Amino acid sequence: MAARAYWKGQIRLALVSIPVEIYAATKSGAAISFRQIHEPSGKPVKYEKMVPGIGPIDTDDIVKGYEMSKGNYVLLDEEEIEAVKLESKRTLELLQFVDAGDIDILYYAKPYYVVPADELAEEAYIVLREALKRTKKVGLGQLSIRGQEQLVGLRPCGKGLVLEVLRYADEVNKAANYFRDVGNSKPDADLLDLAETLIGKKSGKFDASDYHNHYVDAIKRVIAKKAKAKGKRVLEDVEEPGPVSGGSNVIDLMAALKASVEGKKKPPAEAEKKASAKKAPAKKAPARKHA
Repeated sequence: MAARAYWKGQIRLALVSIPVEIYAATKSGAAISFRQIHEPSGKPVKYEKMVPGIGPIDTDDIVKGYEMSKGNYVLLDEEEIEAVKLESKRTLELLQFVDAGDIDILYYAKPYYVVPADELAEEAYIVLREALKRTKKVGLGQLSIRGQEQLVGLRPCGKGLVLEVLRYADEVNKAANYFRDVGNSKPDADLLDLAETLIGKKSGKFDASDYHNHYVDAIKRVIAKKAKAKGKRVLEDVEEPGPVSGGSNVIDLMAALKASVEGKKKPPAEAEKKASAKKAPAKKAPARKHA
């Protein structure tokens, strides 16, 4: 089945218009979703619209409301909501170009592939792609679709272009609210050197196919076994991650980093003994009296 275009229109840069089609770059096929089932009958559970103190209601009596304060709503009907929806435009105008590194990763929401609509559009499409590559810029614009306006960024990706839906400023929590208690002190130089060595040792090219969702894999195995078991329960052991040490002792950290760089699973025994010795001097046990 051919992919369905999310949007068809043109990208406009000053007087240049490029007919394009936009397709979803991601899919949710890897996710596992469940339905709630009434076990005695084997039928799916459905939900009724209920109002506390009244019971089931007719869907025709439902309107949309915005909560101004606890229990205080402003009601809007469909005509009022439709009246403020933006007309879907078939033109994405690139209004500004910024350095790719200037857009924080927090603002990226969802990617889409952008392809030329026909052979006539390909020349201008390639010119725009190469210009963005050479300048290392991202083109910004606002796309009106399905009644709402989305902030988007256009950037090169291999032989093509990718359109990224971006979050608006009020959709992102300020990092300072979460990191205010993190210290500004400089780390020990030796620890930093070891950490950099470890990073260098484990560096490589990113390949998403190297990683798998082990939970999804395990659930799929359980589902397959359960289907063959004809209703019998099937248990699947999933390996849990080991406990993470919360120690902050510099010597312990140094030993752990050294062991990691050397490829060992645990810090050397000598380092552990030294760390323990420096934490607290060992007390001698009182001698036992012989009867």
